[in-house]
Amino acid sequence: MVNLIRKIFIKDYKNVKDKKVREKHGLVASIGGIIVNIILFGVKFLIGLLAGSRAIISDAINNLTDLVSNIVSLFGFKIASKPADKKHPYGHERVEYVTGMIVSFIIIAVAIVLGYTSIMALINHDVNVTFTIASFIVLGVAIIGKILLGLFYRGMGKAIDSVSLKANMQDSINDAVSNGAVLVTAIIIYYFPDLWWLDPAVSIAVALFILYSGIKLVMETTSPLIGLTPDSDFVKSILKDVKSYKGVLGIHDLVVHSYGETKIFITLHVEVDAYVDVMLSHDLIDNIESEVGNKYGIELTIHMDPIDTKNPELVVLKEIIAKTLGKFNKELTFHDLRMVKGPTHTNVLFDVVIPLGSNMNQDEVVEALKEAISNKDSKYKTVIKIDNSSIH
Repeated sequence: MVNLIRKIFIKDYKNVKDKKVREKHGLVASIGGIIVNIILFGVKFLIGLLAGSRAIISDAINNLTDLVSNIVSLFGFKIASKPADKKHPYGHERVEYVTGMIVSFIIIAVAIVLGYTSIMALINHDVNVTFTIASFIVLGVAIIGKILLGLFYRGMGKAIDSVSLKANMQDSINDAVSNGAVLVTAIIIYYFPDLWWLDPAVSIAVALFILYSGIKLVMETTSPLIGLTPDSDFVKSILKDVKSYKGVLGIHDLVVHSYGETKIFITLHVEVDAYVDVMLSHDLIDNIESEVGNKYGIELTIHMDPIDTKNPELVVLKEIIAKTLGKFNKELTFHDLRMVKGPTHTNVLFDVVIPLGSNMNQDEVVEALKEAISNKDSKYKTVIKIDNSSIH
């Protein structure tokens, strides 16, 4: 059903890396949510007033906040699709994360208000409910509507990997759960009027559930703004393609910067044979940047590192370094190995990559490497730089 809607309302709907297509997904999802929530708010608020149910009225107000969330998302997708300008040279796509966070804060605010009013009603015995069959029908329809809307958000959000739509999906699922709780409460009170206290009590439980979901969403929508570890499969696929080019001897120092789902910058170092004509190597790098960048829809920048492939001393040192690192962890790597010879000693310089979050003692690794290299030749003076990588 979601794909049918996409096909009808979104031109070239499969090309989700295109800004305009992505914007269209957001607009269609937001407008759909606005229509559903307007209907649900109006009907539930009326039924809640007639029944005198705090739980139903609170649930109707929750739909009103959903309507506000949809409007926020609508403007968010419009702003996120704006092109780069002087003040925002990397575009505006991160606005989508901001709107997701705003939706999360709205959810938390609603939870606090609903919880407070329900607690006060329970304390003051300020409850006078009269449920009818119409109340049950409305709540039942609302549950189905919210489940369908949640599935709609889920499909649209998954299609474009949208944090904002995923937040709206979670909010719809929350509403379906709260509607279900209110429906069960209404049926119980209908048959057992003395259990009037269930109405505000269930409202409190629903408020706590919404509060938990809101806090969880804040954490999820904050992470992309702070900076997330890039998807390992995505990175490995790019590295595999780069390594497939003849003339590429190695890759290191990969850095990923994301300014939105379609605005990704990647820089990396590619090792090439120092004895190959520099113009040929430069042409190779240009081709990789263009072809791999276009394939993945990324801005790829490559630094070319010439490697001395004919120095027999470096061959021996590579074996010593690899063997020493293997004693600590076989996944440890090194790069940029080079030698600078002087009249009294020779500097041996290279970088060692240690994964972020590793509990490995970096000083021990460095000392072990220096000792192993010094044992080979006392004239060797080792200069080691530690690189931390989140890709491992």
